[in-house]
Amino acid sequence: MNVNEFLGLKPTHNPHRWVLPVVPGLCTPGDFMFGGAALAAGMRAMEVTTGRPTVWATAQYLSFARLESIIDIDVVVPVTGHNISQARAIAHVHDKEIITVNAALGTRDLAHSGHWAVFPEADRPENCERVTFQDPDHETIHGRVDLRLAHGKFGFWDIGEASTDGRLILWGRVPDLEMSAATLALLADFLPSGVGNVLNQRGGGNSLDNTIRVMNVVETEWVLCETHIHGIANGFGHGRMHLWSEDGVLMATASQSVVVRDRLREPPPKPSK
Repeated sequence: MNVNEFLGLKPTHNPHRWVLPVVPGLCTPGDFMFGGAALAAGMRAMEVTTGRPTVWATAQYLSFARLESIIDIDVVVPVTGHNISQARAIAHVHDKEIITVNAALGTRDLAHSGHWAVFPEADRPENCERVTFQDPDHETIHGRVDLRLAHGKFGFWDIGEASTDGRLILWGRVPDLEMSAATLALLADFLPSGVGNVLNQRGGGNSLDNTIRVMNVVETEWVLCETHIHGIANGFGHGRMHLWSEDGVLMATASQSVVVRDRLREPPPKPSK
């Protein structure tokens, strides 16, 4: 399945406008659209419109798109060079802007390549506890993404043991979905659950932004998502994620600032095994 099919992203007669229905499978348990899905949709709209792959993209989350609403995505390409396009995707419901995604897209031929981040040690995903689940009475994005806990506490559901190094390590996959920059953006939006890990409590946050920088997208069933929360101050948390292939290729890095939320008063769900 390609990303457009997974999201339900549809072209219109205008090559710079796309339409995205907000269905249950794109939403959080709170019945609003998952931010990573919105970023992925904006990226795909710009990639297809420009005919170029994403180098980096950053989303500013302005409001919530509720279940059953229809999002229009307008793509603006102010600059198109020999190798790089600078573009913007503005997603809105009626006249209310929901998310703005800015991006650079393109490729360049260069002999030099490499990465200097260190692939973390982690048990295989089949040996790790599953932390996402499918509710038979309420479809959400969590039921379409398979996450396995390798290190730390998955703060959103309060599963696992908090680590002392500020890191949360998850294996993630989206069954039947092709690997792409947009797929990585979808997985990167689980970064806020690292807030619960560093606070050692059930909690997370609402994303203010989501930035992804794409290096090498390779075929891999599982993605190792290594989150490091850098700090929390004045009610906001800040952190980054490295997204690795199973064999240690650094595919992308991501970063976010989040509004820290305390969910201790809500009963946690029971993920399936």
